[in-house]
Amino acid sequence: MNRPTSTHDLSASERRFLHEMNDVGFGRFESLRIERGELVLDPWPTTVRGVKFGSVDTAANTPPLGDFELKTQMAEFFEYVRAVDAGEIRCLELRHGLPFSMEIEHRPNANGGRCG
Repeated sequence: MNRPTSTHDLSASERRFLHEMNDVGFGRFESLRIERGELVLDPWPTTVRGVKFGSVDTAANTPPLGDFELKTQMAEFFEYVRAVDAGEIRCLELRHGLPFSMEIEHRPNANGGRCG
């Protein structure tokens, strides 16, 4: 597998999506396509932000500027995406700006690899 360990290892689209996940904080992305192991961000997937009233602001989840080490959940998410030839993440749930769980359309390809 191809697991990134820091933001230095991410493509431009992966870095953009990482920052968007941090910005959402709590919520989910829906209908996120994957082609040849890369997230398709045009058109932008549906973004649903969770809002709780009377709770602490989650804006403190902003990642540091420059390169930094990825948390395990983020590295696992990008590793999984890179292994998918073609597919769609139906729902990617976020907690504290990190991938928590996802539902992905799964169609095994002819040689048993991940095709979604």
